[in-house]
Amino acid sequence: MREKILNSAAEMFLSYGFKSVTMDDIADSIGISKKTIYAHFSTKNKLVAAAGLQVIQTMGCGIGAIQDKNQNPIKENYEIKHYVAQNLKGEKTSPHFQLQKYYPKVYESLKDKQYELLETCMQDNLNRGIESDYYRKDIDVDFISRIHFVGLMGIKDTDLFAPEKYSQPELMDHFLEYHLRAICTTKGLKTLEDLIELDEK
Repeated sequence: MREKILNSAAEMFLSYGFKSVTMDDIADSIGISKKTIYAHFSTKNKLVAAAGLQVIQTMGCGIGAIQDKNQNPIKENYEIKHYVAQNLKGEKTSPHFQLQKYYPKVYESLKDKQYELLETCMQDNLNRGIESDYYRKDIDVDFISRIHFVGLMGIKDTDLFAPEKYSQPELMDHFLEYHLRAICTTKGLKTLEDLIELDEK
């Protein structure tokens, strides 16, 4: 039952936002009493934290499967972008912003876990890109992986990027191109431009 509650909560939080969804909403969605939810999660905060962690772990497994293909690092970035876009919902409800605003302690904890998960992924991508001459050899891998993460978090700030003006897919496209153009070699830029052209079709 705990797993069922977590799955339903995660789905609803992503679709409608962490603040908007109530314990009653979750109970109704799976046909149980609110009391049953509280038997597994004593507060909404604990459910939010557990659901958020589950989303991060699920995304981590999906990204890991993409990395296992060992394809060229620029293409890998684009495949991860598509995977994340397909599996994270709630663009209009800004679940990331709601989590940060209404559950700041949970947000900080999950952000740390997200960085732990992505750090290895990003650094592996950068090192393979350098070795295969897609990325410049003079880049600082640790710095670039950290600034990449900061950028990924930053484009979710709805105060800076109002949803009425910028959609999340559009922001992700702009940011990924910005990130890759800064580190690509001539060979990498050719691959990047081919992928951008393919993405626009």
